[in-house]
Formats: sequence, C-alpha cells, structure tokens
Amino acid sequence: MGVILCIMTKDEELNRKVGIHPITSATREFVQIFKEMGFTVGFGPEIETEHYNFDALNVPKDHPARDMQDTFWFPDGRVLRTHCTSVTSRHLDNGELPIREISIGRTYRNEATDMTHEAQFHQIDCLVAGEDITMANLKWTLNTWLSKYFGSDGSSEIRFRPNFFPFVEPGIEVDMRLTGEDAPEKLRGKWIELGGAGMLHPNVFKTAGLDPKKYRGFAFGFGVERLAMLKHAIDDIRLFHNGDLRFINQFKADK
Repeated sequence: MGVILCIMTKDEELNRKVGIHPITSATREFVQIFKEMGFTVGFGPEIETEHYNFDALNVPKDHPARDMQDTFWFPDGRVLRTHCTSVTSRHLDNGELPIREISIGRTYRNEATDMTHEAQFHQIDCLVAGEDITMANLKWTLNTWLSKYFGSDGSSEIRFRPNFFPFVEPGIEVDMRLTGEDAPEKLRGKWIELGGAGMLHPNVFKTAGLDPKKYRGFAFGFGVERLAMLKHAIDDIRLFHNGDLRFINQFKADK
C-alpha cells in the first residue's frame, strides 16, 4: 500500500540506540495528531487507474499533469499515482458521508531530481466531506495539526493565497509561519509555502454520485518530506532516500 506502518518496537533500550527514519517519525506523529482530532486513516494502491488519479478529480483530458513528463504510465493505461488524493476519490466513491480521513503514502512524479524535488516522495492527503463544511473548518484543521507537529504550542499562523487546482474551488496555496519560542530557529517568523488545498469542486461530488448541493468538503495535500525538512532543518530531499545510516541514525525514537 505504500504506507509506513506506525508500529513502535517494544524494546525501549533498542529504540534509544537505533535511528528512526524521519519519514517514519513524521508519519507516526501525523497519525497520532489526526486520530486525536477524530480522523481515520485511509489506504489506496500505488498503481492507480486513470479514473481515480485524474478523471474523478475533475482533471481535464488535456491537463499537463497527464503528460509523460509528469506521470509514469503503464502500457495498460494505469499510472503510478501522482498524489494521495486518489485515495480521496476512491473513498468518496463509496458514498459514505460524513467522512474525516487522512492517507499517507508514496507518490510519483516524472521530474528531475534536485535538492527540493524527487521522482518519489511521500504525501499526506486530508479529506473532510459532509454537510455544512466551510473554509473555516479547513483553516482550523491545518492550524491545529501544524501547531502540534512543529511544537509551537499554538504560536503559529496560517495564510491562504488563491491558486488553481482542478479538484477544488476555490483553490489555495497554504503558507505557515511559526512564532513560538520553541519553533526551529531556521523557520521562526518566516512564511513557508506548504502545499495546495481548497473546497472540493462540485464535479468531484457529481462524479462520485453525490449531490453537491447537499454536501461540501475540503481537501489538502502536503509533502511529508517537505514538512520533515522544515522541522529538522534538512537541506536536501535526496537524503531521505539514499539509505545512508549516518543520516538516519541522527533521528532517535521518543523515549
């Protein structure tokens, strides 16, 4: 499924000596935080159909994201999923609302590798859908999650900037600024772009056989590596995937 299992070893002494990969650590923290907020954890396949990866999310047939330079295609028309939002489209298809769910897993983009980009990365995607869901619910969810993850004890700010994504309307880019004294010095007081979000497009509900006049929802998707880079002041995304134990052993499990 491509999701890092949130399992802690029972041997606490071993935990203190063995490094915990920062992606694993971040995944554990995200799951714990969102479960405390009443969310469930969803799963989906890494090899996805074109329907769930694109069509069900209102991505036009001529959208650049479908091109070979952005997506890894199989000869049978399936793809390596380009986002965990495909899990969102699958679960909306079930028609069981309301829903509050996150999914975390590997995603793939056919792009050049550099300090901030990898062809393989992990994404956390969040879906809330039901009646009377508003942008205020989205902002509260983001602010609560990020404040807990970065340890700023509520001393954080979120701002929204308009942007376009096919599956949301309105669509926004999300920026965060940490202002607490316990925030990482590298981040404190600086606006950092985190990822895309917005209110689910009516066409997404229609494709799932749901009434967009009755139901509303929001979704967002952020890179797990990007968030871990910001928290731990890691300056090259390629370090997450090179298998160097000297890097991994810097990150210890909680005692």
